[in-house]
Amino acid sequence: MSLLYRTHRDLGRAWSITLEVRDKHTLITRGIYEKVRHPMYSAFWLWAISQALLLPNWIAGLSGIVGFGTLFFARVGHEERMMLETFGDEYRAYMARTYRLIPGIY
Repeated sequence: MSLLYRTHRDLGRAWSITLEVRDKHTLITRGIYEKVRHPMYSAFWLWAISQALLLPNWIAGLSGIVGFGTLFFARVGHEERMMLETFGDEYRAYMARTYRLIPGIY
């Protein structure tokens, strides 16, 4: 939950539930976003995996991984394309120096 809070705090007014670029939108590369491009998705992956490990019902536990995994793989590509279209080379440079979800791994 603290990672999720941190992502919202670092994004500020740039956060949106839908994929959109707002007026005067800037690329956020500070805070948690210095190391990871999608820390909110990282937080949700941690949540889904924790649910699977903690719930005594494997069907309910694994449903979080399946549900969020479907959302993640359907959405992250669109989000990165939108950021590339909006910020171009600035976002390409950001992609080159950060990881998608897990610092040092992916």
